[in-house]
Amino acid sequence: MSPKNVIDKERKRGDYTLFIEKVLWVAILLIVQLAFIVFVSLQLHEHYFQIQTLFSAISMLIVIYLVNKPINPAYKLAWCITILMIPIFGGLLYLILSINDTRYKFRKSIRAAVEESKTHLSQDNNVINEIKEISKHAVPQAKYIYNLAKYPVYNNTSVKYFSTGEELSITLLKELEKAEKFIFMEYFIIHNGILWNSILDILKKKVQEGVDVKIIYDDMGSIRTLPPNYYEELQSYGIECYCFNPFSPTLSLRLNNRDHRKITVIDGHTSFTGGINLADEYINQRQKLNGYWKDSGIMLKGEATWNFTVMFLQFWQHVSGSPVDYEKYHVNPCDFPTDCQNGADGFVQPYADNPLFSEIVAENVYLNMIHRATQYIYITTPYLIIDNEMITALTLAAQSGVDVRIITPGVPDKSAVFMMTRSFYEPLTKAGVKIYEYTPGFIHSKMMIVDDNYAVVGSINLDYRSLYLHFECAAFLYHCKEISEIKEDITESISVSKEITYESCMQLNKPYRLWQSVLRLYAPLL
Repeated sequence: MSPKNVIDKERKRGDYTLFIEKVLWVAILLIVQLAFIVFVSLQLHEHYFQIQTLFSAISMLIVIYLVNKPINPAYKLAWCITILMIPIFGGLLYLILSINDTRYKFRKSIRAAVEESKTHLSQDNNVINEIKEISKHAVPQAKYIYNLAKYPVYNNTSVKYFSTGEELSITLLKELEKAEKFIFMEYFIIHNGILWNSILDILKKKVQEGVDVKIIYDDMGSIRTLPPNYYEELQSYGIECYCFNPFSPTLSLRLNNRDHRKITVIDGHTSFTGGINLADEYINQRQKLNGYWKDSGIMLKGEATWNFTVMFLQFWQHVSGSPVDYEKYHVNPCDFPTDCQNGADGFVQPYADNPLFSEIVAENVYLNMIHRATQYIYITTPYLIIDNEMITALTLAAQSGVDVRIITPGVPDKSAVFMMTRSFYEPLTKAGVKIYEYTPGFIHSKMMIVDDNYAVVGSINLDYRSLYLHFECAAFLYHCKEISEIKEDITESISVSKEITYESCMQLNKPYRLWQSVLRLYAPLL
């Protein structure tokens, strides 16, 4: 066995140990809670008929409530079937998961932070007028993002696209070395290894130089990669750090609301986002899956970085429990370095999606782009688990003559999710959508480009978790020269991918297709 394979094997063993450390005691407590509910129910067997009638009535009321609730129909259907199949425990389970004091406090804290931050974001109407002069069709998208999510669009920010994690990591390390005032980093996954240790060495040095370093990581996302209370270790180096939504032994839907965002902000003028977490598999220095790990991201230099700064500070106020002085971190463009003043072109609009609000911003941005396409739509996503609205939009575009192409992984990271992804191939390919599986390995990029004019690059997958449950971020690009770089990268990825046709979908055996149908039904809950 090669030295690299030995290292990978040891890391996997370490990941498993960390997972056991964090999850085992929580799992035991959850089992105890469920066992208690079952025990109480069994002890009341003498009144079984009355109890069954009561819980059946409660379940029916919950179903009526869900049907009338303004949420995704697929989510309603999955819960309604579950509740009606097991009326005694189905309704009770929904109540336990939904009515939870910690979830209420969690939602209240984040909503308060988001609402406060909106006062620090304002749209320059001159920028909107500039967009309108180029194309009136781009204005509604920019206005939608601002009106609903409150993130403005900018015209003086340069964009640099990275087609691999390796490329992005090299530039990220160089930019971190340049930091003089502050560094903000917010990631779903952090994992000890070459990439994170290189970053950590720089952060330690920057703290000694007086740079304000703040880090947020998602506790669920890093459950297999970081030891419990890892933030305490970082704090010992002088780095301010909190974990988002700590894993706890409570039955609550709150654990579904994970911080899936990938954000780095440096001195208020430089920022990074994309699909790349701070772990070695994203730069192909660790083989987590067979084959090559394909990812992507962008670097922004200029005023649009303010949107990412505000996003980070929103969550910092939530996790720290302390007020944030936003203006302390607002840098005047006149004070930007020279390289921030050069190369700016087009329009850039970083934005965030928040599952605690009723508007599904992430999906609606995608839908707006799809509906405005006249030539082509290219998409890369590691998971393709979509609702009826997205299926309808994609199939309608393809049936209208738009060239719709979607790249998904050829090597899966989760077998059940991969099966669900493949279950959506049939209706899409039947309508003329072209599906490609990336044969060199696993594609983790989350991107959409339309007609050489519009692009979105960020952390948002085309699945229920990203679109409805996770906190996400991305950047909407319009009329930027880097869109051609993105198109070239996607075209190259297609050239090494295998096309999945409608005929090949129909050749799958019936038991497999039946199981896919069952998984699709419960996709919103998985």
